[in-house]
Amino acid sequence: MPHSAAPLDLLLLPDWLVPVEPAGVVLQQHGIGIRDGLIVYIGPRAEALRQPTLEVRELPGMLLSPGLINAHGHAAMTLFRGLADDLPLMTWLQDHIWPAEAKWVNEDFVRDGTDLAIAEQLKGGITCFSDMYFFPKVACERVHNSGMRAQITVPVLDFPIPGARNCDESLHIGIELFNDLAHHDRIKIALGPHAPYTVSDENLEKIRVIADELDAMIQMHVHETAFEVHDAVQQRQERPLARLQRLGLLGPRFQAVHMTQISDDDLAMLVESNSSIIHCPESNLKLASGFCPVERLWQAGVNVAIGTDGAASNNDLDLLGETRTAALLAKAVAGSATALDAHRALRMATLNGARAMGIDGHTGSLQIGKAADMVAFDLSGLAQQPVYDPVSQLIYATGRDCVTHVWVAGKPLLQDKRLTRMDEEALTRTANAWGKRIAEAKA
Repeated sequence: MPHSAAPLDLLLLPDWLVPVEPAGVVLQQHGIGIRDGLIVYIGPRAEALRQPTLEVRELPGMLLSPGLINAHGHAAMTLFRGLADDLPLMTWLQDHIWPAEAKWVNEDFVRDGTDLAIAEQLKGGITCFSDMYFFPKVACERVHNSGMRAQITVPVLDFPIPGARNCDESLHIGIELFNDLAHHDRIKIALGPHAPYTVSDENLEKIRVIADELDAMIQMHVHETAFEVHDAVQQRQERPLARLQRLGLLGPRFQAVHMTQISDDDLAMLVESNSSIIHCPESNLKLASGFCPVERLWQAGVNVAIGTDGAASNNDLDLLGETRTAALLAKAVAGSATALDAHRALRMATLNGARAMGIDGHTGSLQIGKAADMVAFDLSGLAQQPVYDPVSQLIYATGRDCVTHVWVAGKPLLQDKRLTRMDEEALTRTANAWGKRIAEAKA
């Protein structure tokens, strides 16, 4: 590639460069060049070293990949981590989480919980996350300050929630935020009807109309449990996904979270509508919600991304660990050892997440012209040796403790395992103070 007039801001030289697109490619002894927050150069090491550049960083023993994308979560729920474990979904929600939210969730809670989540995610190699939680404006402020990328999904329910008295007020907040942040380079606003059993047809139709007008994404918990589907059929004589199809919500902007119950008719609707699925395997396992048939979806051509869900039901925001679980679980569910191989698992945790959020033109793979959202994993440790296939080693033998560097839009947010913009000790003190107050009130 010819030298450009302006020097690179940064040239990175990892042992392995995994662009994710094209699929299955591992580039050895290559360099990647960044200018103005964008990837502008990828080439062999010797040629890369001839590029004029302001800074060269060697990454020996490291694999550089696109930043991980956590396509579903509830960031501020980090402050409820471990509060109500080992319970079925509806008991967990109705008897523990909803009462705790009614008592504790305010703007301060969301600010401190979101900061904690952002820090944990950055340290785990996540460059972009989707958040569905109360006081979304506060979450936007925290994301803006952090330098991270996010889809902030405005929660909509039929009943009052912290920060909104009803569906109309939630939608007003969502429209206002969408317009205010329409040109933000790192934050996208989406609409988040909570679930089919908490939002009426009338309100779902309002959401569809607004999403169509704004060209906004919609994220929703759908078919999370067999009970949810059974209950809907008993009450409405209609499966929840069929109801959403009838109301016109399904489509390329629709993100269906969980989807552990998928019939042949459901699959046909997902394929025809080009909707995305957000798979949250560890939360589904912990709440005994069921198994999303990832390989079946993938082979049918459905875009499947991956999310951690909230820390109150996971209990961590470890997307690399989540991806390993997803790959292993997919094999057991499909009854096939070839299901969801390591390369496809990494794609699910990167480019598929970007595609689900409608930002795959900007991030999700290491390609010329895309944002420099990248993570470096150190594969030089004892537990990673020997390295036959670095992507297999990443998915099956590596933990988030191996994340050393994270860049979003070319800016270093984690350097040598240290956060560059956040005070880890202060975050820990704040989280512990919340924990003490909540535990004392619960006692």
